[in-house]
Amino acid sequence: MTATTGKTNLLGLTQAQMETFFESIGEKRFRAGQLMKWIHHFGVDDFDAMSNVGKALREKLKACAEIRGPEVVSQDISSDGTRKWVVRVASGSCVETVYIPQNGRGTLCVSSQAGCALDCSFCSTGKQGFNSDLTSAEIIGQVWIANKSFGTVPAKADRAITNVVMMGMGEPLLNFDNVVAAMTLMMDDLGYGISKRKVTLSTSGVAPMIDKLGEVTDVALALSLHAPNDELRNQLVPINKKYPLAVVLDACHRYIARLGDKRFLTVEYTLLKDVNDQPEHAEQLTVLLKNFPCKINLIPFNPFPHSGYERPSNNAIRRFQDLLHHAGFNVTVRTTRGDDIDAACGQLVGQVADRTRRSERYIAVRQLNAEADAPGTAATRT
Repeated sequence: MTATTGKTNLLGLTQAQMETFFESIGEKRFRAGQLMKWIHHFGVDDFDAMSNVGKALREKLKACAEIRGPEVVSQDISSDGTRKWVVRVASGSCVETVYIPQNGRGTLCVSSQAGCALDCSFCSTGKQGFNSDLTSAEIIGQVWIANKSFGTVPAKADRAITNVVMMGMGEPLLNFDNVVAAMTLMMDDLGYGISKRKVTLSTSGVAPMIDKLGEVTDVALALSLHAPNDELRNQLVPINKKYPLAVVLDACHRYIARLGDKRFLTVEYTLLKDVNDQPEHAEQLTVLLKNFPCKINLIPFNPFPHSGYERPSNNAIRRFQDLLHHAGFNVTVRTTRGDDIDAACGQLVGQVADRTRRSERYIAVRQLNAEADAPGTAATRT
C-alpha cells in the first residue's frame, strides 16, 4: 500500500493547476514552468536537484509538496521489444502499463482505473471488477516512469514515446477529470509535447461523457465496438444496454464533427471465434458504419484463463477484413504484441510472474486486489 503524506503531489498538476499552487504558497506563477520541466522533461523527483530553484524555495517545497509516481512492482521486456510495467497505486491495487515499439513509433498504453466496472465478457481486466479510480498523478506517472526507464532499453528498441493510448485497464470516461488532466499534461510542451492526434482515448461507449469530452479537448477518439448489432453487443459489452449503438454512434459523430476535416473515429473490434466473426457480422458492420468517418482496427482475441472464448483462425480473420475492405473501409488487423509477458490487448490484470504460470498469476493478482478491498485499507468499490 502506498502511504499518503498530506503533501501536494506536483506530478499530476497541469500547468494551470501548478500556477495556482505556486500562487497559493506566495510564489510567482513562472515557477510552474520551471518545476514542470524538471519533473516531466528530466524525470527529477528531488527538489534539491533543481539547480535553477533557490534554496529557500526548495526548502518550502519540501515542506508542502512532493513528486511521487506509482510504485513499480515489476517490469518485463518481451522478445518482440514490448515492455510492461506493473505498478501499485494508492488503493493498494496493481495496474499495468505497456510500451509497444513498432516502425519508428513508440506507443504507450496507459491505465486509468484499477480494475473496471464495465465487465466486458472477453476482457480479463473486467473480470476483476472495479477497485478504484487512478489520480491524475497515477495516470501521468505511468508516462513518467516509462519515459525515465528508456535509458535501460536495449539500443535496438525504440525509445521515445510518440503516441499514448488510454486503452489500458479501466474505462477512461468514468474517471473523467483525472484522465483529462493527465492527457493535458501529455500534450503540454512543458509536459511531454505529444500531438493531440497521437493521444487517443478509447471508450466502451459512455455516451454523455463523449459529449463532455468534446467540450474540453480534441484528442483522438476510439470506440470499443466489438459487435455490429445491439443484441450481440448487449452480451459482449453490457454498458450497451444503457447506451445502445445508435446513441453511442451519434455521440461519436458529434465528437468527430467538432474536430474538423481529416479526423476520424477508430473503431476497435475484437474478433471472437464463432461469436462475432462471421460474414453476416461483417455485412451488418458495413451497414452500421456506412458514411461514418472511421478506421476499423480488428483485434484477434488474446486468450486468458477461463474466458470461454477462442481466437478465430487466420483465414477467418482475413475473410472478415476482406469483406470490410471490399465495402470501402480502411481496415487493419492489430498484430499481437507482448503475448509472452501477458501484455497483449485484453490481457491486463496487474499480473506478476512468467507466462508458464499464467493461471496461477491471474488468481494471485485477483487475490492481491481483493486484499486491497478488505476492511482497513484505502481501496474503494462501487
